[in-house]
Amino acid sequence: MSEEMNIVDHIGELRKRILITLFSFLIAFVVSFIFVRDIYLFLVKDLEDQLALLGPADILWVYMMIAGTSALAVTLPIAALQVWKFVQPALTKTEQKTTLGFIPALFFLFLAGIGFGYFILFPLVVSFLEGLAGNDFATFFTVEKYFTFMLHLTVPFGFLFEMPAVIMFLTKLGIIDPVKLAKARKYSYLALVALSVLITPPDFMSDVLVIIPLLGLYEISIMISRIVYRKRLTNMPSSS
Repeated sequence: MSEEMNIVDHIGELRKRILITLFSFLIAFVVSFIFVRDIYLFLVKDLEDQLALLGPADILWVYMMIAGTSALAVTLPIAALQVWKFVQPALTKTEQKTTLGFIPALFFLFLAGIGFGYFILFPLVVSFLEGLAGNDFATFFTVEKYFTFMLHLTVPFGFLFEMPAVIMFLTKLGIIDPVKLAKARKYSYLALVALSVLITPPDFMSDVLVIIPLLGLYEISIMISRIVYRKRLTNMPSSS
């Protein structure tokens, strides 16, 4: 009976955490939508020509997409905090302190990934593709195609940039170590290359521009794991 009550309590707690996260996303979405035109104007400020609409619903779809992405960035640390609160009873005091410290890092790394995709990768890819078109084609961007292309090159990097923090977290808990990461390098590279092909437009230059930073992130993760692993070994009590 007590075991059944324990399961019910866990389900109730999980439901509570999910509802808090969804409610936070909804509030962030509404606030983002209020200022969505300002965000839109910021994102297109460097465009020489206005974006074209092919249908009356296109601009609403784009505004919702922009507001949704902004709300996702705001909700991410809240969602991480809810996950931490859900698993908190099963963690030791040291693990609680360690895991809680990663929540701000996840948020800022997500923003760094978005920034990298928008300020560095996206202009490079657009410039390359416009160079391919040259004078042979009339450049004509629709608002839907433009923002879909932008989000495909920015949002995934928000999550991928969190790789070092996740690796550091798992190393601290003793789940992985730099030796395992190094041994898995070949398979990890293959997975990252496949992922980059999936999330980028179908051209070789875009793939290369995405693959290089992804492989760099993996190597940075291994270096961070080595540092954390050494500290963890140092702090472990020696067996008498």
